[in-house]
Amino acid sequence: MTLPVPMTIELHAAVDPGRARSNNEDSVATDAEVALAVLADGMGGYNAGEVASNMATSFILSELGRWLREASSHASDAEVRRAMDICVDNANRAIFNAANSNPQYAGMGTTLVVAVFRDNRVLLGHVGDSRCYRLRDGRLQQITRDHSLLQEQIDAGLITPEQAAFSANKNLVTRAVGVEDSVLLETHQHDVLPGDLFLMCSDGLSDMLDDDGISQVLQQHESLEQCTHALIEAANDAGGKDNISVILGRATGSVALQAGRSWWPFKR
Repeated sequence: MTLPVPMTIELHAAVDPGRARSNNEDSVATDAEVALAVLADGMGGYNAGEVASNMATSFILSELGRWLREASSHASDAEVRRAMDICVDNANRAIFNAANSNPQYAGMGTTLVVAVFRDNRVLLGHVGDSRCYRLRDGRLQQITRDHSLLQEQIDAGLITPEQAAFSANKNLVTRAVGVEDSVLLETHQHDVLPGDLFLMCSDGLSDMLDDDGISQVLQQHESLEQCTHALIEAANDAGGKDNISVILGRATGSVALQAGRSWWPFKR
């Protein structure tokens, strides 16, 4: 009898300053051992945005990564979510305190997307308008919802998604890490099937490429490294108006059956 191959996540990340900016305020970090990925898009004057995004990714990679190693597979999903909340809250306070104690960092903050992959599911948290997409069977789906003024206008029916593409309010976020003394991390759990491809990105990619454009690039390359570079190249070819950060995670292998239940864990 052939035993199922445990599902694993292959990760690859890349960052590019884009065509219009000389500095880079995006930051990415991954830890393949614990299947953790973190992406942040900083904001603030001078180099403050770069400081905020680097603080966020470094802190969460270190603290959450350490917790995941110690907790191993014994932790429940609820405990992992709690650990994500605590780590993001601590990173938020560190950035907020740095901004308030250093005049050159005043007002700095960052968006955030953090993913923890666990067998047949991913725990995904986000703040702001950096996104996560899932490509499954040729269909691309955005699985985060922007915390932005533009999204609120769409939800209220004031503008259409098509009109939003040309809005002057594109970069106004309603939630960010480090701007206030507390922040709410929105978390959701999604199922993961073998072959799924997850894309985490800053708005430097999603503002330059629509969903169809992103989907086409994702399906044109087998290698994750080639795919990340192709996405960045496409965003730059479309104008490259902002820093571009990309993390790709691909699920390989299969899901082991548990006694008395299907390998499909839940519906979404």
